[in-house]
Amino acid sequence: MARPIGKRHQDDVRAKIQASQIINRLASAFNGDIELSAVQVNIGKSLLDKVLPDLKAIEHSGEVETTRSLADVLKALGK
Repeated sequence: MARPIGKRHQDDVRAKIQASQIINRLASAFNGDIELSAVQVNIGKSLLDKVLPDLKAIEHSGEVETTRSLADVLKALGK
């Protein structure tokens, strides 16, 4: 017997389906299959921002205090 689906899971699935529909529509406009107004594109982007995480580059700053060679790492792992 199937496990009941929780409300949170249902919301996640619904959001993913809606996001894919928005992405497909924007992709169709990009490919020239349909024409969207600037307002429609902005609305699509705003809706996607609410459902998909914004991927940003992470920059590591600071100094590395120790350096280890591959041989040191393998030795520490016992290989």
